[in-house]
Amino acid sequence: MTRDRKIFRGWWVAIAASITYGIAQGIPYYNVSFFYDYFQRSFGWTRAEITLGFPLAALFTVWVGPVLIPRFSQRKLILFGTLCTALSLFGFASMRGSMAVYLALWAIYTIGYLTSGPIPHQIIIAHWFQRKRGTAMGIAYMGVGVIGALGSILVSYVTGVEGFRVALCALGLCMFAGWPLVWLVLRDKPSDCGEVIDGMAVPDAPPPSPPMSLHALLRSRAFWALLFGSVCSIASVGAIAQHMKFIFLDAGFKAGAQLDSTWRTASAVVLFSSTGGRLLIGFMADWTSTRIVMFGSYLLTALTVVPLLMLRPAHTPYEFAILFGIAMGADYMLIPLMVAEEFGLATVARAMAIILPLNTIAQTWFPYLVAVLRDHAPSYTMPLMTVLAVALLGALSMFALPPPRREADATANHQALYAGSAEDPR
Repeated sequence: MTRDRKIFRGWWVAIAASITYGIAQGIPYYNVSFFYDYFQRSFGWTRAEITLGFPLAALFTVWVGPVLIPRFSQRKLILFGTLCTALSLFGFASMRGSMAVYLALWAIYTIGYLTSGPIPHQIIIAHWFQRKRGTAMGIAYMGVGVIGALGSILVSYVTGVEGFRVALCALGLCMFAGWPLVWLVLRDKPSDCGEVIDGMAVPDAPPPSPPMSLHALLRSRAFWALLFGSVCSIASVGAIAQHMKFIFLDAGFKAGAQLDSTWRTASAVVLFSSTGGRLLIGFMADWTSTRIVMFGSYLLTALTVVPLLMLRPAHTPYEFAILFGIAMGADYMLIPLMVAEEFGLATVARAMAIILPLNTIAQTWFPYLVAVLRDHAPSYTMPLMTVLAVALLGALSMFALPPPRREADATANHQALYAGSAEDPR
């Protein structure tokens, strides 16, 4: 029996997922925007044109999540997705100013993001852990911050030495670094290697409940509250992340070495502080109401707009970077925890296959809206106030979630989850 093992394999899975997730999302997502001002100067594109690629791609690839994710192995999806991301980055490095090519490359990138980013890693962690799911999810998300920050240092250095095209190729090559861990360490479920959830079986547990039907899910008030709140918060995070360098430029930081250096420092601080934030938030989710934790983190996202409105070119925006990094700890991470808590583990894949694509649309179209607002405004003040309002709506929507389940109901559900994982596939 697996209970005789000294170390539960799930923790190795969580650590490996931290690295593969950091490579798949942390490196490309948080660093592609570094090249936006280079695209602007090289091709003469506007802010709105540059930020249009991701939202258009998200709109046309929204079907990927519901169609592929519930039907294929999460490990295989990670391999497929990182390959798509690498191809898109190589394409960005070689394009010569064609907007059609640019938009097509974003479509490839977005397919890679949807199939190798949050959803497969969240589902893997949710199947391996129940009692310490928040902590394990926090560990899995650590790599996004740490590896993403290392990517920020890499792109700034390589761009300064070899140019932005070589830097984009370097990011593309990084996508393959996690493949050995996917093959050797990651497993979709504990039963794939003779383990059980949390490494412990619960005797005489009732059979696991089946997943909620799509009809029942869409009739749930909790589902719509969670969807609306996550859309608002993640849209705000996406707007700040994608416009950060442009905001610094408007605040008076000089294009070139000063702007690149400021962005590199701020991005690294954001991503490193997000690591601590994710561990803290994951730990809190294990010990207190997930709804309250989500409200606090979403509210903090809104408050990070304030230091952006007070930027001065003589000062590196450490206050903003630290607050924004901690707030990013809830970016996607708490959503699968809340879904599993409210609807059961069997429904996580179905619910996340709907929530994540819609979150991605908001995360990409809202930055485009902010770009349009900025192109028609004298400064970023009005666009940032819009971001603030949307983020506050996301925080307030958490009060529409129903109260936590009774302890007895939760215990029965936990036992069912244990029993479902303890089945011997052999």
